[in-house]
Amino acid sequence: MPTPPVRALPVRPRRARGARPGAADSARATLTPETWIEAATEVLVDQGIDHVRVDVLATQLGVTRGSFYWHFRDREDLLRRVLQAWRERATVALTRRLESAGRDPREQLRDAASLPFRGRAAAKAARIELAIRAWARRDAMARDAVDEADAARLAHHERIFAALGFGAAEAAARAFLMYGYEVAESVLHRQGSTAQRERRRELVERLVSQPLAR
Repeated sequence: MPTPPVRALPVRPRRARGARPGAADSARATLTPETWIEAATEVLVDQGIDHVRVDVLATQLGVTRGSFYWHFRDREDLLRRVLQAWRERATVALTRRLESAGRDPREQLRDAASLPFRGRAAAKAARIELAIRAWARRDAMARDAVDEADAARLAHHERIFAALGFGAAEAAARAFLMYGYEVAESVLHRQGSTAQRERRRELVERLVSQPLAR
């Protein structure tokens, strides 16, 4: 007697761990590109660039991998937009806010020098920047983004020193010293008490803003 043909069972798509049926459909409506970018940034900071993968992010957000492709072409597209978001938040918007105040250049200089001291927001920004700079050591796209950010920030500082009356070459040199100090304070934020860090800031401000004796 012939064996009846075996009927193939329908294959159900796999869901991300923790996702409920229909979660992918609802995620398409509720998750925004910014949600993915923020999740990718958190993974970058906590685990490094090698762990910023679609499967890792989908699991973390409780959705399927397919939900990712509603917003991004591929992983490279996501990484590019992570860098764009960092540039906008940490350079463009910040510089715009500092310059729009329209205050005396000495006050603008004090504002710039105080950036590493602004509580949790400054600490979070420093962690993100350190992670991106580590990424930039091995990736050309990230390196270009960091170089562009550094150049824009230095240009902002140069404008401050030019407004204080320094010539172009000296304004550029003082801008580099000031920016280098800000980066150092962000990296070495555990060095010294709050009072010691404040004294360092005041000393650096005086040093970079006063003309040299001839």
